[in-house]
Amino acid sequence: MPARIVRIVGQRLPGALAARQNNGCALHHPAFICIICIAKSSDEVDMSGSVASDQGNSVFISAPDGLRLHVRDYGPRLAAARPVVCLPGLTRTVADFAALAPALAAAGPRRVIALDSRGRGRSEYDRNPDNYNLLVELGDLVAVLTALAVGPAVFIGSSRGGLLTMHLGVPHPTLIAGVVLHDIGPVIEPKGLARIRSYVGKLPQPRSFTEGAEILRQLFHAQFPNLTAEQWLAAAERAWRMNEGALVPTYDVRIARALAAIDIEQPLPPLWNEFDSLIRVPMLVIRGENSDILSAATLAAMAARHPGMEAVEVPGQGHVPLLTGEDIVSRIRDFVISCDKP
Repeated sequence: MPARIVRIVGQRLPGALAARQNNGCALHHPAFICIICIAKSSDEVDMSGSVASDQGNSVFISAPDGLRLHVRDYGPRLAAARPVVCLPGLTRTVADFAALAPALAAAGPRRVIALDSRGRGRSEYDRNPDNYNLLVELGDLVAVLTALAVGPAVFIGSSRGGLLTMHLGVPHPTLIAGVVLHDIGPVIEPKGLARIRSYVGKLPQPRSFTEGAEILRQLFHAQFPNLTAEQWLAAAERAWRMNEGALVPTYDVRIARALAAIDIEQPLPPLWNEFDSLIRVPMLVIRGENSDILSAATLAAMAARHPGMEAVEVPGQGHVPLLTGEDIVSRIRDFVISCDKP
């Protein structure tokens, strides 16, 4: 099947996972795994014209080193449809999937989990910021999949979450039944990386979410020229949280140290080998028209290596396109449903 580029307007442990648990894999160890179910909301929201009542459970799981990881778990645990695993970006949280995850859980029904990587959202911050790296976070991801008994799944990797997905495909290819790469590919553009490094851990502290919305608008307007005031406010509510009467980032600002060590004058090593580990599974790539992380040239090269790849370009948005709105939610939902087929 040729690649298609679409422009959007607007319970037993799975065998493959059990085998890797028993072969001495250094990424995780079952002794470190525990689960605490915290809460479930019954709030109802309208998603793409339908009502989805499942707003998920908050679950906390111990990482291999004992650090506590937060997961949002939607849908029936034993649903027959393929599960979905949502992985946010570098400083992002499960809140980025608050619109998408319930819609996917209702389409099946199916189980959907979204992970706050260590140092983000409601996951515990690491005492050693050097652990904010892909190798450690890959071990965390495998531990979460093991603890929740999530077998072959469709992975939705947003930015850094997409890098994690590509890295997962090398040692654990059978865990992946489909992939959505959200504005990320094997080649990261230096210009975009420099832009991200310029603000991560350095944003001013707003006195209100309204002030935070204006900070974000000034910073990202060039990439997102058409967002409404309500959308900027929603972005601010995802970027900061209230802590003892003050707004603070929803991530450990020491994550910036990992970026400081990168020489942006030199191209990052491409991840084509990791990308090629996903060629056997269905793939959807979402690119923002204004993205400075995933170039049009890289997208074309990805399609050449994965002839069945589908691609969507979101006009008027940059890195990363919003995962809200009927067009993008329904496009991802249709792709996920297609991955249910043998």
